Amino acid sequence: MTAPDADHPDHRDSPDGTGTDRPDPAHLPPAGVPDDVVAAVGGVTAAFEVVEHARGMLYAFHRLVGRADAELAEALDRLADAGHPDLADAVRAEVVGRNVLPGRWTFQVVEEFDDGYYRAFGDAERLVRDRLVAGRRHVHESQLKERNRTPGLPGHASRPG
Repeated sequence: MTAPDADHPDHRDSPDGTGTDRPDPAHLPPAGVPDDVVAAVGGVTAAFEVVEHARGMLYAFHRLVGRADAELAEALDRLADAGHPDLADAVRAEVVGRNVLPGRWTFQVVEEFDDGYYRAFGDAERLVRDRLVAGRRHVHESQLKERNRTPGLPGHASRPG
């Protein structure tokens, strides 16, 4: 194990004298907020992060379906050029440009998700943070970091220098 190096950037105080080896005040709970509340708020945020992940997958679905539709159209052009225009036209009429859900292309699914569930969940997460931890983000994660890092070792600074 390497001994802490006082000259390493992770170990020097920042120019404002607050020190880089202490959490950013924006990631600390307001005075008087108990740990169980911080953990509960962190759980709400973690749940919203799952929704963020799902949203990314929904956007991936949107992009992939659009790409598949375009690739199918190109393949059908080649099928027609190869002597099967009737088959190509039949498949094109049935599949290319088809709704993925009744009345919806994927962009409409994404918009409905964003405007409905995603917005409501995000607003609820912000409401919880605003009411309980003064709107501060990642307070629980900051506490986890402080419990798990090794102060004084390179790569373990509390925050960027």
